[in-house]
Amino acid sequence: MENILHLQSNPLATILLVGLITIISFYFGKLMKYVHLPLIIGYMLIGVILGPSIFNFINSGIQNNLAFITDIALGFVALSIGLELRISSLKKLGIGILYIILLESFGAFILVFGGIFLLTGNLPMALIFAAVAPASAPAGTVAVIQEFKAKGNLTRALYAVVGFDDGLGIIIFGFAAAFARSILAHQSGTASENFLLLIFNPLKEIFFSVAFGIMVGMLLSILARRLKNATDIFIIIFGFVLISVGFCEVARLSPILTNMVVGAIVVNTQSRNLVRKMSERLPHIMPLIFILFFTLAGSSLHISALPSLGLLGLIYVFTRSAGLIGGSRLGGIIGKVENKIKKYLGLGILSQAGVAIGLALIVKHEFRGLGKVVDIVNGIEITSGDQLGTIVITTVTATCIFFELIGPILTKYGLKKAGEIREED
Repeated sequence: MENILHLQSNPLATILLVGLITIISFYFGKLMKYVHLPLIIGYMLIGVILGPSIFNFINSGIQNNLAFITDIALGFVALSIGLELRISSLKKLGIGILYIILLESFGAFILVFGGIFLLTGNLPMALIFAAVAPASAPAGTVAVIQEFKAKGNLTRALYAVVGFDDGLGIIIFGFAAAFARSILAHQSGTASENFLLLIFNPLKEIFFSVAFGIMVGMLLSILARRLKNATDIFIIIFGFVLISVGFCEVARLSPILTNMVVGAIVVNTQSRNLVRKMSERLPHIMPLIFILFFTLAGSSLHISALPSLGLLGLIYVFTRSAGLIGGSRLGGIIGKVENKIKKYLGLGILSQAGVAIGLALIVKHEFRGLGKVVDIVNGIEITSGDQLGTIVITTVTATCIFFELIGPILTKYGLKKAGEIREED
């Protein structure tokens, strides 16, 4: 225990811990190749082992000390997504794909919200679970497509949907999370009694996040245009991500929405050559950030709480799957897309991992101390916001493991049924 307390209070020891986590998680992730699971599952599992559930080496205090890593990682994730939101590309996809993206995202949101609210009667909890539901993990889908050399209209549609639905999902999360936070603040007496403020505050957060993102995106574009070397451009990008994440933390804005807008401004106003230079350097740092990001995510998983969350997790899995599959099919019908896209696209977008866990971690951090006091443990008051954060991160992390296992399998099944995977492959 003394060693753990020393780690929490000594900056050099914290740096040592970060180094150990990086090396251990890196090799543990490599082991996942032998059981055909994504690397991030290994990072999360070693996080569980090192976290409070088993060895308690990465306890809540250390998690708080390293929370900035999560913020930085989410900033880069959001920027990467924004760089994919080219308006011209959206137009080329056709109205049918846009219907699919809209209806599968909102379908998951509506069904999960209804299911969780009927089960718990807890409006903030229902909003948060519903807001996390649309987020997908495109890596699993793309890996299957590339492994089996899939080709065809369904394959192209899958690339389009998994590339854009995370952006929409983050926007949905921004509104829903801000609204849920306002409700909890209202319950704890820290918010105004005027119900209109519950609507105004989220809108204000979204507006200023977008406005700040536009400003940062324009400034980044001006400076990046003057640089020729891709490495120099990356240094500028890194600095701007830190600035925007830090400012959002101070100003209580959404770092995900802000950085996504930054990326969207850049990709839609600058030359393809400049955007390419930006995009090709991001993968150089993302693996390192994600090792720490997912290990910390795994350390937040409380295994002891899983048995009591069985029904909640089951409803989340069922309603999310039904919303994504049903919404994509309905969108395909309305958009009059090809029959195989209507039937099988929903099977290829179920994977869920990084972004969803990142959103759950945001809830855990930003909802801390909000709401009314529901329990007292060792003299420490536990609020409904604390309780919500624990439930969300535990359930989402656990269900992500399921979706990461079943998602690629169903993607392969759908592509094969659509005739876009050759038998010899």
